[in-house]
Amino acid sequence: MTDTPSAPSNTVYVLNGPNLNLLGLREPEIYGSDTLDDIAGMLEDKAREHGLTIEMRQTNYEGMLVDWLHEAQAEGARAVLLNAAAYTHTSIALLDAIRAITTPVIEVHLSDPKTREDFRHLSYVGMAAAKTIEGHGAASYTIALDAVINGEV
Repeated sequence: MTDTPSAPSNTVYVLNGPNLNLLGLREPEIYGSDTLDDIAGMLEDKAREHGLTIEMRQTNYEGMLVDWLHEAQAEGARAVLLNAAAYTHTSIALLDAIRAITTPVIEVHLSDPKTREDFRHLSYVGMAAAKTIEGHGAASYTIALDAVINGEV
């Protein structure tokens, strides 16, 4: 069982899945020209204005995302913004990890998966996430952070 801290901290974990390290280079017509560092900068600026800190991470490994979700819970994170990328559509392990923690998770997507290939229409992450923000490019992340700031999750 995962430890449950008594009160949330001011940290928001921003977890990013496979191939997001290539943002700005990979299919900019779909994902935009902002890099993950650009997005981190936008989030850090907004978070600082509201007394929050951002813990920004990226991995190409499914198990690492699971470990980081558990860590967010153990560390008392205020929330998790999760762009699981392709694992969104395949990972029952991520579904189970989100269900196993009480830290609210917001699913984030740069594009709108419902307007893309059929296999992207299923979201295991969305089955457990408190909220989903999709289709706004890099702004999807700041919209998700606004939901945390405004107490929507």
